[in-house]
Amino acid sequence: MPHILFISYDGLTDPLGQSQVIPYLKGLSGCGFRFTILSAEKPDRFLQQKEAIGKILEESGIKWHPVTYHKWPPIISTIWDTQKMKRDAVRLHKKDPFDMVHTRSGTPALVGVWLKKKLGVKFLNDIRDFYADSRVDSGQWNQKKPAYRMVYRYFKKKEKEQLKLSDGIVCLTQAAKKILLKNIGNTDLPFQVIPCSVDMNLFDPSKIPESSRQEYKTKLGIRDDDLIVSYLGSIGTWYLADKAMQYFKIFSEKNPSAKLLFICPDPKEEVLKIAKEVGLSPNKLVILKAKRTEVPVLLSLSKYSVFFIKPCFSKQASSPTKHGEIMAMGIPLVTNSGVGDLEEIITKTNSGLLINNFTNEELTSIAFGMRLKSFDSAAIRKSAFEYYDLDKAIEKYINIYNRILVDTVEG
Repeated sequence: MPHILFISYDGLTDPLGQSQVIPYLKGLSGCGFRFTILSAEKPDRFLQQKEAIGKILEESGIKWHPVTYHKWPPIISTIWDTQKMKRDAVRLHKKDPFDMVHTRSGTPALVGVWLKKKLGVKFLNDIRDFYADSRVDSGQWNQKKPAYRMVYRYFKKKEKEQLKLSDGIVCLTQAAKKILLKNIGNTDLPFQVIPCSVDMNLFDPSKIPESSRQEYKTKLGIRDDDLIVSYLGSIGTWYLADKAMQYFKIFSEKNPSAKLLFICPDPKEEVLKIAKEVGLSPNKLVILKAKRTEVPVLLSLSKYSVFFIKPCFSKQASSPTKHGEIMAMGIPLVTNSGVGDLEEIITKTNSGLLINNFTNEELTSIAFGMRLKSFDSAAIRKSAFEYYDLDKAIEKYINIYNRILVDTVEG
């Protein structure tokens, strides 16, 4: 049975690790592959969730080797984490050799391509974003500072090397695939587009009892005649929460019973600060943090959903996890173009409305037009199966694993 080392700089105790790492590897571990995960964990989250996550992985026969994630000081901390991952990967390989290393972009890919060169391990390059460009686009690597210019050039050079040495490539969007193919040259290289997928069984409105919905309504002070618009996810960096609130303010002026349900991991005070800046009354907001298992029932309280993401070059490679989850619940969405394949998917599936320029006139037009447009929730959920079904994603991973590991699989 082929042994795979999966490396992630997102911790398994992070929300992203729980939605976009564990479900895939659980599915793959039952399909003829054996996994060891090397992940960087934030200390506070690790202490809170290590036992629960460890149990989930143990039940699937997945070995987990967590290392501590360091954020400070900038640059030096990343170098430290990279070296630690390299040392641990070699030590793990000596104990139980790996047939392939499967990595995400950025730091994990540095380790993955190093293992290929040092130990000859096959390398699956899972490009979840255009890492170096995303750090510049987000403002994390300020190019006015010489140190960050040097870091950017280093990672761009390494990204070219990673493409050249890949034994297979996965990316999230068709838009990213077009860009990557221009730089690869090897047309025979195994290549799969696998968007951020959704557990369609978890995000299934038909499985949510009405009693659970009423319980949350009571807890949150939501009345039966309130018109709920949901916002799912973080604020800041990429996420234009101020634009979402500006849109909702206009929407609520036309629909006085509307409330914005903010399902957000960030501090409530930060959300209220943005609301104050855009002139949105706190009485229009319902704000809470939620466990992953609570998200489906919370989303089910909403008639519409909204999120906006900064449109920039690096975001062409992005597949927002929240989009698949919202579609799986059959909820129409207001979002913006210029991010991954969102425009193509929403237009093709009639699952929402798109904003292009964020002008007040355009926000007003969309806000007023949302109630006038007819949406089919069942059709939206059906379309989510086509694009975001976790089972289909696992099938694609099996396909590319087998192509890369053909000698091992046949042996």
